[in-house]
Amino acid sequence: MIYTITLNPAIDRLLFLEKTLVKEKNNRLSKIDYDLGGKGHHGSFAMSKLGVKNQALGFCGTTNKSKLEKILQEKGINHDLVEVYGKPTRESYVILEAGVSGSILITEKGFRVSSYDIELLTEQIEEKIQEDDMVLIAGSLPPGFELRNLEELLQLLKKKNCFVACDLSGAALAKAVEVGVNFIKPNAFEIQEIVSEENSLLDNLKELSKKVDYIVVSQGSEGSICSHDGELYQITAPKVVAVNDTGAGDCFVGSFLGSLSLGKSLVESLAFASGCAASKVQYTNSTSFSVKEAKRLQKEVRIEKVQNH
Repeated sequence: MIYTITLNPAIDRLLFLEKTLVKEKNNRLSKIDYDLGGKGHHGSFAMSKLGVKNQALGFCGTTNKSKLEKILQEKGINHDLVEVYGKPTRESYVILEAGVSGSILITEKGFRVSSYDIELLTEQIEEKIQEDDMVLIAGSLPPGFELRNLEELLQLLKKKNCFVACDLSGAALAKAVEVGVNFIKPNAFEIQEIVSEENSLLDNLKELSKKVDYIVVSQGSEGSICSHDGELYQITAPKVVAVNDTGAGDCFVGSFLGSLSLGKSLVESLAFASGCAASKVQYTNSTSFSVKEAKRLQKEVRIEKVQNH
């Protein structure tokens, strides 16, 4: 079983502009849609779409719970969320301009969680997660959830001896590396911050691989680099026209972990996840992708060993 933990959930409000965004002008909307926000929820959607058994854990606000629940149900996501009373789940605003590739993302901070809320989540995780499970913690930390709380959560999972994946950033990412989780997905700049600004990316990866089993470094349109078991792999993504890149990295992570859990090889998992992410960026919302198209795009992914390190 795979569990995803979204500590700072969101509802994505997709704002479709009639034209391009212009300052000091009335920018009219052609339509508004809603989709899942929160990196862990995006990961759960990808896994569910691939038929991989998973459950979404984390927090949700009660004042707009019905809106989030409706989206989770529409997306077919099995979930069991800790309710934070009297608070709304935050919204993220994804602005899509007519005829322009990519998107503009604006996010709210999210509600504050109390020590009681954190205790409820911890008890739930203690009860549910077993040694053979895989856990993905993804996204930002909400107000009130401190680094020490993250460390306690990671140490609890380490004691369970399950596979721990983290798609975090900043100090939270550094803490995940310090604790020694099984998977991270930083960018090159974040690796410099964690290891050394003087070293090359490859040297930093070599150092980091002593603590983390699987490292996938995002390189945007150039693809990514993966470090595992003393080997480095350069992944070149297929060329597609990006409509909305929000959620593409989350789609990659969910597809990659889902493939690994099904016993697929590392190379096959990387290629398929790259195909899923390439399919995702061609859709207007934050989660959608085509499995059939991903399998086609998978054949266009190039994976080469960089060097033995």
